[in-house]
Amino acid sequence: MSSGPMSSRPDPLPRLYRWRTNVIQIPILTVVTAICGSLSLLVSFADKHGRLQHRIARFWARAVVWGTGCSINVRGKENLLSRPTAVYASNHTSYMDTPVIFATLPFQFRILAKKELWPIAFIGWYLDRSGQIPIDTANPHATMSSLGVGVKALRAGMPLFVFPEGGRTADGDLKPFLSGAAYLAIRAQVPLVPIALTGVYDLLPIHTRHLYPGELTVRVGEPIETKGMTPRQTEELNARLRAAIERLLDSECALAGDSVENGAIPAGN
Repeated sequence: MSSGPMSSRPDPLPRLYRWRTNVIQIPILTVVTAICGSLSLLVSFADKHGRLQHRIARFWARAVVWGTGCSINVRGKENLLSRPTAVYASNHTSYMDTPVIFATLPFQFRILAKKELWPIAFIGWYLDRSGQIPIDTANPHATMSSLGVGVKALRAGMPLFVFPEGGRTADGDLKPFLSGAAYLAIRAQVPLVPIALTGVYDLLPIHTRHLYPGELTVRVGEPIETKGMTPRQTEELNARLRAAIERLLDSECALAGDSVENGAIPAGN
């Protein structure tokens, strides 16, 4: 008779995660972000090439990921090391995607990010002073201007990172892709590298402010060449990029499924 009331009790684990997020993790991550943002702002006046600022950003990103209680598993790392000057593009699942990417990519790069991030204290300061590129998707003229800045950066040898979906997914599934990443790669005649993030959506979904740690995976696909392509083929390349990221996600899901079936990962986790 006691099984009824016991089965109706809420799972204590989500409560623990919420308590830990509010009491421990958010204060620590806020302090780390404030310190790194302030330090980046200070060194920006002497760091003309952004190298030191990028190191600070990488330290911040690794500290943030560590603070969530997660680790990152990178698959296809050779695709990062072989083609540094390229456009790197991934699915966008969570606010935690950005620190995961900064903690993973082993070279300096610039990001195309929504202009709404620039007014945010510390984060906006870093974005502005480190030469990141704001993009206004609601204003076609401003978007083209931002893409032009991105093309110049690529031609100067600076890699770019883009979230082609333009915003976070609400349910974990891929959204339609904007064509900016494909356009940049074609205009600069550099490879387009697909990246698939898994586990980050579960860590911090769009509908919550609490952290639910688990395994994070960054799966890097083979570069898609753009030599000889013209801007008229932007949509074609955009479709290839989305299909490549979708295949990477499917491969990761299949790998996770095999691990569960073989007992490497408990089925309840």
